Amino acid sequence: MARAATSNPLPPPQRLIGYARVSTDDQLNDAQVDELRAAGCHRIHQEHGSGASRARPILTKLLRELVAGDALVVVRLDRLARSVSHLLDVIEDLEKRGVHFRSLRDPIDTATPQGMFSLQVLGAVAQLERALIAERTKAGIAAAKARGRLAGNPGLRERRPEAVRAISAA
Repeated sequence: MARAATSNPLPPPQRLIGYARVSTDDQLNDAQVDELRAAGCHRIHQEHGSGASRARPILTKLLRELVAGDALVVVRLDRLARSVSHLLDVIEDLEKRGVHFRSLRDPIDTATPQGMFSLQVLGAVAQLERALIAERTKAGIAAAKARGRLAGNPGLRERRPEAVRAISAA
């Protein structure tokens, strides 16, 4: 008796797309690239630029190119973003588009409930840390004012060119 062929299409294989970033031009991405390859990433985008800056052209292009079923993989969370708000914005956008996110050294893989929970806990902890930093900064400024000191960057107050350039670059 002949068996009828069943049409159970297999889901397309998940593409693991790596992103490696170092802060300065004299640093190398080699260790990150090796870890991403070992994790199964076939395409790895590399960038030099500060994590504090959201103006990273390679990351921006990569994020636009990811499609549903893909997974963006980084070695550590700080390679993708320095601020939790930026990290959560990126991951929220990826999730809306059906793209997963995985950090190899952090317990985060948005394809799993545990990974999503870990991400939410990290987000809450980071939000608390930001609030504590703001509180300490305000207390420090108040203490300096009480001692008659001016708050802020002395180089900017004195209009020193190197201080203005440093702030502009940041």
